[in-house]
Amino acid sequence: DIALGIPQGKALDLLQTCPIEGVDFKVRGTNNYKDLEHSDVVIVTAGVPRKPGMSRDDLLGINIKVMQAVGEGIKHNCPDAFVICITNPLDIMVNMLQKFSGVPDNKIVGMAGVLDSARFKTFLADELNVSVQQVQAYVMGGHGDTMVPLTKMSNVAGVSLEQLVKEGKISQERLDSIVARTRNGGGEIVTL
Repeated sequence: DIALGIPQGKALDLLQTCPIEGVDFKVRGTNNYKDLEHSDVVIVTAGVPRKPGMSRDDLLGINIKVMQAVGEGIKHNCPDAFVICITNPLDIMVNMLQKFSGVPDNKIVGMAGVLDSARFKTFLADELNVSVQQVQAYVMGGHGDTMVPLTKMSNVAGVSLEQLVKEGKISQERLDSIVARTRNGGGEIVTL
């Protein structure tokens, strides 16, 4: 990232989660592409963040330029690294980063589905007053308006959402509202 302190802080955050998982990694946040040399994994957080009233698509022009610079840095310093991108608008940024870096398709991913699925689970658990551990719910597709929360494949303690609607535990309107909230989860956070 070009912002001093931002990648260092994010790296420190990641490093401090290692004991939770019982793993040892070297984690470094940097403002210098040369520091990427010999990296096994690169997590790209660079880019202009969304501000209230902005859509992910509003970031497109600015963040494509950022992905070009980052992609070239990866190409020259760690072309064999596995790359995880979280820059919005995510789907197109992953595509652009792959194009600019030359990293093979099987070595680059965008991290959104896990977050979107976690949001969906959280909202369902909150609505149904159950532990998130009882909720199996997944989101597919893009990160934003094109995401598809898989309501027909989701369940709470083994009971399908469809069955919960039939039993009156949740209304279809409320479930639709949770789906919409999941799609707009990032925007909700940005406006706080």
